[in-house]
Amino acid sequence: MTSSATAPRQRLTPDQRNSFTAALLGWSMDAFDYFLVVLVYADIGKEFGVSLTQMAFLTTVTLIMRPVGAFLFGLWADRVGRRIPLMTDVIFYSLIGFLCAFAPNYTILLILRLLYGIGMGGEWGLGAALAMEKLPSNRRGFFSGVLQQGYSMGYLLASLAYLVLHGWLGLSWRWLFALSVIPALISLLIRARVKESEVWETTQQKLRAHNTSLRTIIFNGPVLRRFAYLVLLMTAFNWMSHGTQDVYPTFLKATENGGAGLSAATASWIAIIYNVGAMIGGTVFGTLSERFGRRYTIVFCSLIGLPIVPLFAFSKTAALLCLGSFLMQIAVQGAWGVIPAHLTEMSPDAIRGFYPGVTYQLGNCLAAFNLPIQESLASSHGYPFALTITVMPVLAILAVLTWLGKEAKGIQFGTTVGVAPTT
Repeated sequence: MTSSATAPRQRLTPDQRNSFTAALLGWSMDAFDYFLVVLVYADIGKEFGVSLTQMAFLTTVTLIMRPVGAFLFGLWADRVGRRIPLMTDVIFYSLIGFLCAFAPNYTILLILRLLYGIGMGGEWGLGAALAMEKLPSNRRGFFSGVLQQGYSMGYLLASLAYLVLHGWLGLSWRWLFALSVIPALISLLIRARVKESEVWETTQQKLRAHNTSLRTIIFNGPVLRRFAYLVLLMTAFNWMSHGTQDVYPTFLKATENGGAGLSAATASWIAIIYNVGAMIGGTVFGTLSERFGRRYTIVFCSLIGLPIVPLFAFSKTAALLCLGSFLMQIAVQGAWGVIPAHLTEMSPDAIRGFYPGVTYQLGNCLAAFNLPIQESLASSHGYPFALTITVMPVLAILAVLTWLGKEAKGIQFGTTVGVAPTT
């Protein structure tokens, strides 16, 4: 294994750059479409005559179906390679996202968001696996941080689109979904130029030489135990991120249940600013994880989030709410910035298409009821209480879970075909 601290810095090849850019754009567009729902579900509810608690299940069904997409596209990618499943996935979720613009009622929209969850679930794991397998091992931390912040970039772009199309031009929520197909197709064009993963090709040769099946590797004891641990870890991660993001735009605009009562435009600008904080946090702490390790970086970010919660949830002015959410997303996405590198490094080579994506998305599934729970708590106890009671415990739990785990920072891909790697 080459030490990430001493290995020389390498310039990226055009293929490496295309692979990373496509993964970043694909994840950004996934998040863009997902957060469109977060930003406009109150508007959609008014048009369809549906309560906010019921509308919150639009995000829940998306999150619940993401493990299905990760499972299907992940196994396919481990059998036939990364490129074709990824390109098929982009076409699928682009089409579904576009069709949301024409949903005639709540039921049809719910079904479309369910299908979208399948596509969204396939994108992250395969995009991260392909990018991380191609990138130099001593630069995974930096690129991991940037890649994961494609999620925040998508949220920021969704906030800007909402501000321009809805706030300034007065267009309905349907225009926002129609717009989402364009950048997703751009990522498809870039990905079409990416070569197949050399690590995947080498791993396939080793599997054939030893007559080893994917089933044998998946059901290996250490691999299964690692899988269960990572699902728990990603449940905490997803509860943390969705708990600090999904209900927050509604809290900022709400005039009842302790909401901040800000205008839609002000709330959109705050969302833009705290997503800038998220991108800063992910990039900075992802990079620092190369020096301090994946686990220590995640634990540090989790713990610094705890004292920020009161400022984040109980502030009364737009300025303080903006500051609190900005600092909170630095901490939350600082921890998240480590995850693409951490999960791919912890995965056996033979199932890297399946393993990171499914553990991530099963965690997402278990955390999928966060938004309905927060809306229910807000209706009975107010938004500040709902935010505090759902965010503070999970920050502490995440720190403990990470501390008890292992890592494989800097491991050379292609050397752990069927085992759960550690360093």
